[in-house]
Amino acid sequence: MEPVTVTIGNFFFRFRNLAFPLVIVALFLTRAPTIPTADGDAIERLREAVALLFVFCGLGLRALVIGYAYIQRGGKNKRVYAKHLVTEGMFGVCRNPLYVGNMLLYFGLFLFHGDPAVVLIGTCLFLFIYHCIVRAEEDFLWEKFGDAYDRYRADVPRWSMRWSNLAASTQGMRFSFLRVLAKDYSTIAAAAFAVIATEIYRIAFSDVADQSASYLVLLALVMLVIGVATAVISYLKRAGAFKEA
Repeated sequence: MEPVTVTIGNFFFRFRNLAFPLVIVALFLTRAPTIPTADGDAIERLREAVALLFVFCGLGLRALVIGYAYIQRGGKNKRVYAKHLVTEGMFGVCRNPLYVGNMLLYFGLFLFHGDPAVVLIGTCLFLFIYHCIVRAEEDFLWEKFGDAYDRYRADVPRWSMRWSNLAASTQGMRFSFLRVLAKDYSTIAAAAFAVIATEIYRIAFSDVADQSASYLVLLALVMLVIGVATAVISYLKRAGAFKEA
């Protein structure tokens, strides 16, 4: 009988594309974002800046992973699966760099929202979910690759970054911005939408809404541009424009 964490991990791995957005939307809808005041607050501005830094770091780490050595995290038939043990690129620095990037991104979004319950519940929930997913993946990888996986996990940490491995793990590899665009445009767009939608809500329901009409219009236009750009990239991808990625 497999451990409970592995069972939970397999469940969320299979349904994460539906479950994760639903969890985030539910958190954001059940707790209103912090509302700015007319006199402003330096601590609030600092919190927002730190939150955006986490968002950018998460997206940046995802870009490094995908740009050097993308692996299909969709599994096979929505189940944990790997044809080869990938140890190059950022996977030579950390065993789960995409998940670390995701957690940085999610924490940044929760922190930008600002409600303490959202930050605490959202962060703890996703830490637990990713812990379970990683346990399920490790269980599969050890069964399939045995000693090779044991050697890999002895050299590369599960969550932290061993940057001293980067030069060796990327030797002879070429970073591809095109691959990043082709594989991660939807995540970038979703993160931008979440930040902008939160900002629109906060401003619209604040006591500075009347003085911020032009800012709200600008935010709406930015969302429109991002939506159009996402649709164009999606069309080009289906048309084969990124097939070399």
